[in-house]
Amino acid sequence: MGKRTEKNESLEWIKTVLVAFLCVWGIRYFLFAPTKVEGASMMPTFEDGDRVIVNKIGPRLTEYERFDVIVFKATEEKNYIKRIIGLPGDQITYEDDVLYINGRKYDEPYLEQYKKGLKDHGTLTEDFTVENYLGEKIVPEGYLFVLGDNRRKSIDSRDPHIGFVPMDKVLGTADIKFWPLNHLEFINKQS
Repeated sequence: MGKRTEKNESLEWIKTVLVAFLCVWGIRYFLFAPTKVEGASMMPTFEDGDRVIVNKIGPRLTEYERFDVIVFKATEEKNYIKRIIGLPGDQITYEDDVLYINGRKYDEPYLEQYKKGLKDHGTLTEDFTVENYLGEKIVPEGYLFVLGDNRRKSIDSRDPHIGFVPMDKVLGTADIKFWPLNHLEFINKQS
């Protein structure tokens, strides 16, 4: 009876480990995933090497909102992290470093720190319309227009190789910056 009890106990441990592994895999694959920020395109919000948690489930339950920070599949090998500026149907214009969406002025407080730090006292975001870069007057249905917070050093929707981001390429929102520990913070649309 002793060997049978040991065998049953071993099987129970194996089952427990497998269930734990499946739970961790499921959470990572379907709900949340860590990702590493590469490059300076989202400074000062994110620095090169920061690690963030991508919330994959939240956007499936609600719609993406303007100024959400998202991670999307840019190429087969690369994911990009950018901020949503334009939603489907939006007409985007920048004039004198001010964002206008459908003719209405929008504040971007997450850029103020960067604007104050400009050494040449120029604009952070050049004057443009979506039509200038992508030949469309508005953001098409099923797509997003995204920009990096470091507007001078970002490859984003202004680049025709990226262009409008299809919503089905979005992996989720970057809600938590967790590494390095001194950068730990929850990301909101206005940070």
